[in-house]
Amino acid sequence: MPLASVQYSMPNEKSNNRDFCSGNDTTTMRQTHLCIDKQQPDLDTPFWEAKPVLCPHPKTLSLVCEDGIKRGIDILAATLLLLFGWPLFALLALLVKCGDGGPVLFWQIRVGKGERLFWLPKFRSMLGDAEARKSSLQQFNERKDGVAFKMRNDPRITGVGRFLRRFSLDELPQLWCVLIGEMSLVGPRPPIPEEVALYSEQDRLRLTVKPGLTCLWQIQGRGDLSFRRQVQLDLQYIQNRSLKLDLWILWRTLPAVLSGKGAY
Repeated sequence: MPLASVQYSMPNEKSNNRDFCSGNDTTTMRQTHLCIDKQQPDLDTPFWEAKPVLCPHPKTLSLVCEDGIKRGIDILAATLLLLFGWPLFALLALLVKCGDGGPVLFWQIRVGKGERLFWLPKFRSMLGDAEARKSSLQQFNERKDGVAFKMRNDPRITGVGRFLRRFSLDELPQLWCVLIGEMSLVGPRPPIPEEVALYSEQDRLRLTVKPGLTCLWQIQGRGDLSFRRQVQLDLQYIQNRSLKLDLWILWRTLPAVLSGKGAY
């Protein structure tokens, strides 16, 4: 099985996000080797089921144009949803507040494109001391790989929070992140720094594109998928990304969310 050598730029420890984004000479090159199965059928097997994971492709002129169009769609969609969705947001905020009297929003630091840190808001679905209690629940983590924490009957989740999570309503405030450019409608879900610290070089390839509200693994099983499978689907999205694929993922997201499968 042949090897493909992939190079991509990441910021130095001494560089800041502004330098990295502006293209100043403060980046280093990392090289990752990925195995590509040349025997994988191209026509009969959907690309998201292909094994093993493919590497990101270089930016072409058409891809740059599509990225510009994608950003325009992100701005338009986020603006319209925030403007016309405020009655729903107000209702959800009221439910969260009346649930236990705590804050409506939960702000958490996430890792975005180029390992840039940003603040991500969610409608609060857990108790106020959820983060402090996380370490005591690690033994119940259902993710065997130990990178992400998932627990079906997490005692930290409130009654209202369980409803919000089932239909991904807690994620709606992230439209603000889409509007300001930290996120996109479609892209790998943004991880927390503690998870990124456990990433392999291959896992970090997820961070070469802007994170999104929904992605391939969100419509293929969500929380029921293993971390390794999620990474595989994210990297295959990066390899094959296009406006057509984004629209298809958005189209499939609504029924996936309404089913509630894999959401906990």
